[in-house]
Amino acid sequence: MIDNNARNFLQHLRAERGFSQHTWKAYKTDLAEFYEFLRKHYPEKKPEKCDRLIFRDYFSFLSKRGLSRASVIRKVAALRSFFKFLSREGLVEKNPFLYIATPKREKRIPVFLSEQEVRELFEVKGLSVRDRAMLEMLYSAGIRIEELVNLNSSDIDILGGMIRVFGKGSKERIVPVGDKSLKALHDYMAERGEILKNKPSALSGALFLNRDGARISVRGARKTLHKWFLLAGINKKVSPHTLRHSFATHLLDRGCDLRSVQEMLGHKSLSTTQVYTHVTPESLKRVYEKAHPRA
Repeated sequence: MIDNNARNFLQHLRAERGFSQHTWKAYKTDLAEFYEFLRKHYPEKKPEKCDRLIFRDYFSFLSKRGLSRASVIRKVAALRSFFKFLSREGLVEKNPFLYIATPKREKRIPVFLSEQEVRELFEVKGLSVRDRAMLEMLYSAGIRIEELVNLNSSDIDILGGMIRVFGKGSKERIVPVGDKSLKALHDYMAERGEILKNKPSALSGALFLNRDGARISVRGARKTLHKWFLLAGINKKVSPHTLRHSFATHLLDRGCDLRSVQEMLGHKSLSTTQVYTHVTPESLKRVYEKAHPRA
């Protein structure tokens, strides 16, 4: 069980820092696990009285559980943020995380689709008008699945070829979309109008609707889109986020500058975007054919 300090911190994350529901739940779980660790191993200690030795013991405990490095890093980040909050509120004498280094994240190349695999995805037989528009938006604009389902019809500027996206922390950004996506959106908007016409009680500003005329959920969108990945015969572990990875990879592959990609993805830090600066086989082949005298 967490205490009032932790509850106040979680409220702060939601109200003032605009954490997504997914991230907020992860932080809540991370805090609860730490409190449970203290209850079992240091029952006399309150979180605000913990020192570096206790945290080292806890991180060792996490590592022995076989958690991935990424999971441990997130749990450290949750506690670091919590103790920064406690320090700012005057609830701890000294913030122990000022002296605790965050484990370094392994640099892994994200899973992405080749340009040919993207073409095959959009050529799947039976791809519905709505689902084509959702896939086009994910790939053409590089948005997150949560950003996709939160789009409203008023966020779309078909004539200007732009969309308004509200990302992490409700931060607004304007992202361009391509002609094929605009065509898919135009076709879907006509279908969407028919859905709302037949369901007068479902008056909705949401762009992407479920069969009841309500905003499609993240879970519903994931489940629906996963079906098309399977039907396309993509032999990789993919998700809607894979299209975001593919968007960034293909833009950089074709010469787009890193800063522009950072802006379109809505990344705070350029270092987050740099994970996409890997070299694809297609890019290597183009460079080879252009540069090698006997290519």
